[in-house]
Amino acid sequence: MRTATIIRNTQETQITLTLSLDGRGKADVATGCGFLDHMLELFARHGRFDLQVRCTGDLRVDAHHTVEDCGIVLGRAFAQALGDLRGICRYGSMLLPMDEALVLCAADLSGRAYLGWQVELPAQKVGDFDTELAKEFWLAFVRSCPGALHFRQLAGENTHHILEACFKGMARALRGAVAPEKGFEDEIPSTKGTLI
Repeated sequence: MRTATIIRNTQETQITLTLSLDGRGKADVATGCGFLDHMLELFARHGRFDLQVRCTGDLRVDAHHTVEDCGIVLGRAFAQALGDLRGICRYGSMLLPMDEALVLCAADLSGRAYLGWQVELPAQKVGDFDTELAKEFWLAFVRSCPGALHFRQLAGENTHHILEACFKGMARALRGAVAPEKGFEDEIPSTKGTLI
């Protein structure tokens, strides 16, 4: 089973996260940040990842540390669950519509960290969520699970819809990237022979 449990405690956040890459899309998430909970729940559902997250953060300051540190821990869980990346497809992409929003998401689990974020968010907040934190989440993820993640917004006017398309789309892109490649279960998907 490709699973991982990560515990990370700092002076800013205390997080326990359990991930199964081969799940049913079940989510049990409580971060104290409602919009982040919503994004992680739909990420799990559309990626078919089972995900449990408990986070206590310094929300009296703002949600920055909570969001960033959840990205760190989720990335670490992916990296641990994937091991040496043997037998995976490695690449995945999704062009995801969410009402008027349209976002292209692509993933290459290459071992090299890069975030391409071409997303224009009309609003600075969705509820009490600072929308610039979405980029910080994915930056933290790629630094912990090195790969190239690209988000390219092709359309969109509603900030909630745009961000939802980003999380749903990347969930489906990662679902494709981590999928076992039938017939090549013992092969590292790189001519170098390694991705870590």
